[in-house]
Amino acid sequence: MAIITISREMGSGGIPIAHQAAEKLGYTLVDGEALRKVAGKYGLSQEAFDQADEHPPSFIAEKDVHLLIDLHQIELMILDYALKGDVIIYGRGGQDLLKRIKSVFRVRIVAPFEDRIERWAEREWLDPELARVLVRRSDQQRAGFIKYYFDRDWDNPLDYDLVINTQKLSEDKAIDLICDGVKDQNLVEEKSNSKRVLSDLILSKKAEISVLTIDGVEGEHLDLSAENGKITVSGHVHSKDEHKAVLDVVASVEGVTSVENQLQIISYRNEPDEH
Repeated sequence: MAIITISREMGSGGIPIAHQAAEKLGYTLVDGEALRKVAGKYGLSQEAFDQADEHPPSFIAEKDVHLLIDLHQIELMILDYALKGDVIIYGRGGQDLLKRIKSVFRVRIVAPFEDRIERWAEREWLDPELARVLVRRSDQQRAGFIKYYFDRDWDNPLDYDLVINTQKLSEDKAIDLICDGVKDQNLVEEKSNSKRVLSDLILSKKAEISVLTIDGVEGEHLDLSAENGKITVSGHVHSKDEHKAVLDVVASVEGVTSVENQLQIISYRNEPDEH
């Protein structure tokens, strides 16, 4: 069946719905707990994982380079899980990461703000005012994460196939809607091509991570895409040495069979004025 991604608001009931839907479908739930367990295999400490997971940048240049590398490692974990199939990807911009995959069932779970505060206070045994602060902070953080890294408004209903408001709908009904929706014939028909695209996404992600580790190269100015082992590198660097370093590193990534060079060399660097 199709991959499911679940975007959720804190206190909307997304956690139990995702767990029970995964159990009912026989899917693997890819949430923070699952990713944290395998983080070490991708070279991430628990602290590094927690700092990068669903957090917008700090806007401190040196820190953000490391955060970006760690975020890409988390995305690589998610892609590796997706390649295995039959997964629910919980949060973490899953639907944006998999936007090239047509067989993705994109779910959003929401509830009114005041309802979510009450639920979170009850669930975590918190003072309601503290719960209010935490829910608002979570909304801002997750919305900022999606906007900065994927340039998308996470509240736009047109970006989802199913939006569930749990103010009135029960958990059981929400689970039924998800389990029925993922079996839609339109999603099933698109699945055949998804493994090839996922393999390409994994390869380009590995190349991106390798490039980000090159000293002095500004990775945000580069774009890498993969197709059947060939990596196309576009964007710009600032010197011939950087140009050579990028192409050499990409070519050395396991699984890369060829590199198409569309890189430009722009010798100047723009430094933002202080505001």
